Amino acid sequence: MPNLILYGTQGCHLCEVAEQLLAATLDLRAVSVEVIDIADDDLLVERYGVRIPVLAELKSGRELDWPFELVQLQNFVTACS
Repeated sequence: MPNLILYGTQGCHLCEVAEQLLAATLDLRAVSVEVIDIADDDLLVERYGVRIPVLAELKSGRELDWPFELVQLQNFVTACS
């Protein structure tokens, strides 16, 4: 089961859209998604501040930057499996 992290921040409209896409697309019984707010971590702000939302899979190191659509999301999750 892939363990994914969605990096974003509160009040980010694109982050909300990405969360909605993940919830509507992924089988959350087969994929774990943790949402992390980068605002509380200076290193995360430095790394992702202008790129959010970013979906990451830590085990492989893969990252998917916004904008991503359904097919890109599905391909990303499959590649991480």
